[in-house]
Amino acid sequence: MYRTHTCGELRASHINTEVTLAGWVQKSRDKGFMIWVDLRDRYGITQLIFDEERTSKDLLEKAKTLGREFVVQVTGKVIERQSKNVNIPTGAIEVLVSNLEILNEAKLPPFTIEDETDGGEDIRMKYRYLDIRRNPVKNSLVFRHKVSMEVRKYLSDKGFIDVETPYLIKSTPEGARDFLVPSRMNAGQFYALPQSPQTFKQLLMVGGMDKYFQIVKCFRDEDLRADRQPEFTQIDCEMAFVEQEDILEVFEGMTRHLLKEINGVEVDKFPRITFDEAMQKYGNDKPDIRFGMEFGELNEVAQHKDFKVFNDAELVVGIAVPGGASYTRKEIDKIIDWVKRPQVGALGMVYVKCNEDGSFKSSVDKFYDQEDLAKWAEATKAKAGDLICILSGSTNKVRAQLSALRMELAERLGLRKPDEFAPLWVIDFPLLELDEETGHYHAMHHPFTSPKPGQLALLDSDPGAVKANAYDLVLNGNEIGGGSIRIHDKETQAIMFKHLGFTEEEAKAQFGFLMDAFEYGAPPHGGLAFGLDRLVAILGGQETIRDFIAFPKNNSGRDVMIDAPATIDKEQLQELNIQLTQKG
Repeated sequence: MYRTHTCGELRASHINTEVTLAGWVQKSRDKGFMIWVDLRDRYGITQLIFDEERTSKDLLEKAKTLGREFVVQVTGKVIERQSKNVNIPTGAIEVLVSNLEILNEAKLPPFTIEDETDGGEDIRMKYRYLDIRRNPVKNSLVFRHKVSMEVRKYLSDKGFIDVETPYLIKSTPEGARDFLVPSRMNAGQFYALPQSPQTFKQLLMVGGMDKYFQIVKCFRDEDLRADRQPEFTQIDCEMAFVEQEDILEVFEGMTRHLLKEINGVEVDKFPRITFDEAMQKYGNDKPDIRFGMEFGELNEVAQHKDFKVFNDAELVVGIAVPGGASYTRKEIDKIIDWVKRPQVGALGMVYVKCNEDGSFKSSVDKFYDQEDLAKWAEATKAKAGDLICILSGSTNKVRAQLSALRMELAERLGLRKPDEFAPLWVIDFPLLELDEETGHYHAMHHPFTSPKPGQLALLDSDPGAVKANAYDLVLNGNEIGGGSIRIHDKETQAIMFKHLGFTEEEAKAQFGFLMDAFEYGAPPHGGLAFGLDRLVAILGGQETIRDFIAFPKNNSGRDVMIDAPATIDKEQLQELNIQLTQKG
C-alpha cells in the first residue's frame, strides 16, 4: 500500500497516528537544522517535517535532495503543528517523517505548479499534464465530473437509457464540414466523424427505445473562434411519443436539478420568447436576461426630421445604459470607437444624455428638439441619469452591432454576474435560413426538424415564413441546449429535402437509410442536445470552456502537447490509397 491516507485527509484527531503518504513535492524550506516539505496530491497538501533532533542524519540529508515535483512516499507520525495554517484543512498538523522513499525524481517544471502560476497559456497547454496538477484546472475537471454524474442520475431516474452510437459513420451534409477518416479496407472510401448522433438517435426511436441519452463526443471541422473546440461533448437526448411541451418540461427540470445540486440555486421561472421577439428586443437568439437594456426601436420617432443617416436606415434602434449620463465626452468617444471596430462594424453612434433635471443633451441636437428626445427616452425606457446609445442601418446588421454593444457595456457595468443564473427558452425559430450569397435556403437547425403544424404548405409560397418546431435553452447569454420535434414520415421528409435543394437521387444516396426506416412505423419523436462543455463552464462561473476540458486544442485546432495534427509517413498513405498534392 503506497498510502494509508491522502494529503488532504489528516486532522487534529489523527495526532499520534502512524501514517503513510504519497504524492508530489510542492515545495521545501531548508533551515539547515530543520526541513519542511509540502506534499501534494489531488486531495490537498500536508506539511512534512524533518529535524536534526528527531530525524536521523541520513534521512535529513536525503530530504535535502528533494526538488519540486519529486514523487515520494513517506511514513511518519502525525504531530501537532506549532505554527498552524488556518488556510488549509490540514493546517493543524504535520507529519514527522521516519522514512522517505523517492519514487521518481522530476526535472524543474517550466512553470510553478501553484494556483497563481507564472506560466502563460501556450506553455501550460504544451505541458498540460503539469497544468492539471494545479488546483484551478484540477477542480474544474472534478466539477465537470460532478455535473456529468448529476446529468446521468437525473436522466436515468426519468427512464432514459444510455446507448452508445458509432464514431465511424457516413459523411452527410448537415452544416459544418466533417472530419474524414480514410478506410484502408475499402480503398478510396471514407468514414466521417459525427457532427452529432442525430440520425442514429432517430433510428433508436424507430427501434422503440423510447427515451435515449448519451454523453458523447462530436466533431466539426469549423473555423475556430477563441472558445470553440473541433471536438466537443454533447448531452444528447431523444424521446418518442412526445410534443414540444413534454421535452421542454423534462429538460427544464434537468436544468433546475443541476442548478440546485451543483450551485445551490433555486430557479423558478424559465421564460419563453419567440425567435422574432428575441431578435427585436436583444438583437440575437441567445439573450442574456440577467439585466435589462432591451432594444427600443425608434423609426417612428426618429425618421421625421432632416437627419439623413436615420432617414436612409432600415432600422433605427437604441438601448438605455444605466447611469451613463455621467460619462464624459472622452468616455463616450471610446464607446463610439468600440462600435466602429471591424469586429462590430458600425459606422458611428448617436447618443443622448438623459439629465437628472429631465432635459436631454444629444449628439444630434441640431436636428431634434427636447420633445423628440423625450420620445426616444420613452421608447428605450431610459430614466434620468441614463445614456441612450443609438445605431442605425440594415436591420440584421444593426441588431447584431447593438447586441454586441449591449453585452460589452453590461460587462463594463458588472451586470453579468457569474453567480446569477437566468435561463429562458427561445422558441418558434424559422425553419429555413436564406443564404444571401447564393440566394438558396438551408435548414436553420438541420434537415430533420419538423415545421410547425399547419405550415408545411407555406414552403411553396413563402419558405422564409415557415416556423420550426424547434427550441433553444439559453443560460446567461449562452445557448446551452437546442433541439426540435423531428419529421417522422417519409413524405414530409422528402418535401423538406426538395426545398433544401436535394434531388431524389441525392436524398436517397445521403439519407436513404433514414427514409427507409420511416416506412417501418416511425413514432412521433423529438429531442434536444446540451453542450456539456459550455454548460459546465457557466455553472462553474466561467465564460471559457478550455479549463473544463482535460486536453483541449488551441485556437488553431492543434494539440501542442502531442503535436497533432501531424504528417503521416508514405507507407501509411499508400496503405490508405491517398496521394498528397502540393497547394499552389
